[in-house]
Amino acid sequence: MTKLPFIARRLAHGIPLLLGVTFISFVLMVYFGPDKTYELLGKNPDLEQISEVRHALGYDRPFLVRYGDYLKELITLDLGLSDSTGEAVASIITRTLPVSVSLVLPGFIIGNMAGLALAMLSAWYRGRWLDKLIMSASVVGMSVSFLVIIIGLQILLCTPYGLNLFPVRGWQVHDLSSYFYYVTVPTLAILMVTLGYNTRFYRAVMVEELERDHIRTLRAFGTSPPELLFRHVLKNSLIPILTRIMFSVPFVLVSGSLLLESYFGIPGIGLVTFNAITSGDQPILKAVIGLTGVLFVLALMINDMLYNVVDPRVKRQ
Repeated sequence: MTKLPFIARRLAHGIPLLLGVTFISFVLMVYFGPDKTYELLGKNPDLEQISEVRHALGYDRPFLVRYGDYLKELITLDLGLSDSTGEAVASIITRTLPVSVSLVLPGFIIGNMAGLALAMLSAWYRGRWLDKLIMSASVVGMSVSFLVIIIGLQILLCTPYGLNLFPVRGWQVHDLSSYFYYVTVPTLAILMVTLGYNTRFYRAVMVEELERDHIRTLRAFGTSPPELLFRHVLKNSLIPILTRIMFSVPFVLVSGSLLLESYFGIPGIGLVTFNAITSGDQPILKAVIGLTGVLFVLALMINDMLYNVVDPRVKRQ
């Protein structure tokens, strides 16, 4: 009973934000998006033909009616048909989204766990050679382009010019062994590009927590480093850590998978989005942008709920 008002408040805050995000995506992608009238009519159409096509496409309907239809499409997942293939957009997303999730999930999890571990080491030995080594490696990793990392790993691990251990392209996953065979190189790419950012951010959080008075008191009384770091520092740092993790999910899922899938030829939502950009497939782009906005809002709402789990003081505030 006590959790219901809290969740209801978060929903009450999330719905206006959701409407705002979908409104902006509608204005940019639908209302001011490409006009398909002349693509369908060809050269030299008359006014009657133009009027008929615009009526069929719904361009002559009022702004708020079109926005309401857009919201209905997102809620019901009735997202229309792809201009390129004629397949239902909802069917395309349903088929490709699990591929993208399974592609980026290992690198996302390992990248955050390794970043936390390195950040705790670096913060504990702040100013010493280990801290400087970890921070230098983090800066180097942050300075290298994601595309350069992908190409380098592909040459090193997937071609006869390197070790030739993994496939250059494709996604023929049938069991656990084939999954590891295809996901290893993309996971290494995600890990290399995110580890530096994660480590630097988590280190800053850990250093700030280590400087608090109660942590200094615990160190003075001889609390062991593992107990101090995991039971006190990490626990008290969970709110900024959770915030970073939750808000990284849409970026990694969409932008990360777009590069990986387009370069490795993996049939996920990223490759579908890349093909839609190059071909101008508006129904797919409209659906991806709208659902990405919804994903951000859901991440915000879940993040707020997790705050209450890791720190009950948030609920009292």
